[in-house]
Amino acid sequence: MGTTILSILCGIGGMFGWGIYDFLGGVYAKQIGPFKSFFWSQLAGLIFVFLLIFAFAINLNLPVLVIILLPIAAIVYSAGYLLFFKGFEKGNVSIVAATMNLWAVFTMLFAFIFMGQRLSPLQSLGVFMIISGVTLASLYRGDISNQRFRLLSGVKETILGAFFFGIFWNISEVISEEIGWLLTTLLIKLGIVLFLLLFACLLKRELRLFKAATQTKCVVALMGIVEAGAVAVVNYGLTIGDAILITPIASALSMVTITLAILFLKDTVTKLQRLGIIAAVAGIVVTAL
Repeated sequence: MGTTILSILCGIGGMFGWGIYDFLGGVYAKQIGPFKSFFWSQLAGLIFVFLLIFAFAINLNLPVLVIILLPIAAIVYSAGYLLFFKGFEKGNVSIVAATMNLWAVFTMLFAFIFMGQRLSPLQSLGVFMIISGVTLASLYRGDISNQRFRLLSGVKETILGAFFFGIFWNISEVISEEIGWLLTTLLIKLGIVLFLLLFACLLKRELRLFKAATQTKCVVALMGIVEAGAVAVVNYGLTIGDAILITPIASALSMVTITLAILFLKDTVTKLQRLGIIAAVAGIVVTAL
């Protein structure tokens, strides 16, 4: 199997993992709040990757560059997610969800400028179709027309979160190429958990889950395992391919979230969303040609 196809499959793996994570988060995480949900899911993901480490031979010799980049990666990843959560809390869900897709654009931009990565003309067309399709699929016409005065609310935070994610994935590619995809995932997860603990202590945020139902706790743990798997798969893809191709495919995660909402929550889909989903799927196919 060619590296391009394998890279695309890694992007698809990330798309499904994050799509499932967002769906479960939307259904269950509201019961305990976004910060607790993010912290405990990241801790569960850290434990999962730590156990996975024993199945592989890992070299723990870390270059100086990696030691410098790891805390930066942990901070920008955590900041990106917290800003996304803040955007959803303050703004129109449809607009914020569509704006989130900018993280793929920022990742591509930084990969183009700083990493020297390039796409073929056909791959560029495919990536454009993916980003455009996902943006259309994320929009709910009724929400937009009924909340015009709130369209800009939360967008600023979401754009900043997307910017941080763009930085993260380029840093993660550098680290993965230096020490491997699995150790990169483990150390970044460790950094995220430590950063969130420090953040919670400084702002005196409550982290205990005494009042949460057992089912909610189990689902949050499952969310963390699935999300860690998505990060690991994409990091593996970055060791054999380029962020400029992989991350736009992974950013199509909202297609998975919408599909799960249709199947399990009986949500309805507009014609515009159907068009967006078709365009995004076609774009993924085009990138593989």
